Amino acid sequence: MSKPIHQEVVIQASPKQVYKALTDAKEFSAFTGGAPATIERDAGGAFSCFGGMVVGRNVELVPDRRVVQAWRAGNWPEGVYSIVRFELSAQGSATKLVFDHDGFPDDQRPHLEGGWQAMYWGPLSKHLA
Repeated sequence: MSKPIHQEVVIQASPKQVYKALTDAKEFSAFTGGAPATIERDAGGAFSCFGGMVVGRNVELVPDRRVVQAWRAGNWPEGVYSIVRFELSAQGSATKLVFDHDGFPDDQRPHLEGGWQAMYWGPLSKHLA
């Protein structure tokens, strides 16, 4: 498995707004361009986003503070899951989001590193502005 991805971004919205965008299917779909999403909003609940291209389970949900997910892309080998962690903290009227992604296949690193920026942080910032 690859070296973990660590990214930090400041989003001009409250932790409550960012948390909702990450855990509410309608909000998630809206900020990611309208692709279908389903997200069960409890620990252990399943999620599917980007029209099923990404699936997994919520491992830990701490409202407005933390989201931890067992996460996999649809083209990964069967049974391979990684762990993603979104840590949210207020920074004035904005949110500092500290993100860590661990346990993904080595060859996926370049795609994932750029993908978090292009598919999450940029669209999320624009959606919540």
